[in-house]
Amino acid sequence: MIYPFKDKHPKIAENVFIADYATITGDVEIGEDSSVWYNTVIRGDVAPTYIGKKVNIQDNSVLHQSPNNPLILEDEVTVGHQVILHSCIIRKKALIGMGSIILDGAEIGVGAFIGAGSLVPQGKKIPPNTLAFGRPAKVVRELNDDDIKDMERIVREYAEKGQFYKSVQQNK
Repeated sequence: MIYPFKDKHPKIAENVFIADYATITGDVEIGEDSSVWYNTVIRGDVAPTYIGKKVNIQDNSVLHQSPNNPLILEDEVTVGHQVILHSCIIRKKALIGMGSIILDGAEIGVGAFIGAGSLVPQGKKIPPNTLAFGRPAKVVRELNDDDIKDMERIVREYAEKGQFYKSVQQNK
């Protein structure tokens, strides 16, 4: 469901796939070729949420903010199943693993990989092209070519799946 919040209406590119039972409300912008999967909640009722192009936000994720502290996801970001993102910045081509939590003011660098179940605390900066995981998340190594290719594959496949499911929705 897509709802306004007061005078703020979500701005969603025409070809974005929004799965059944996803909820998007308020000051939210979602770029082309992105996908929002089942039971995800994206609330823009406290501050803006910007989601770039070719971003996939997988099932059961929650995106929200604190006052005057927007949530920003740049292009080609993967957000795994059951992730919580709160007033943070996720730079382009980053991957946030399943069940992770990224808190206010944290910044995930370009092409960084946050391992499943990780907690990135308030204000923590994860450098570009690194693998970080744990509670709290710590950088464990640089990403290799296989990691990067796999992350690119996930973005590509979710963009394709999103378009497939969008066509199914339109043909109901």
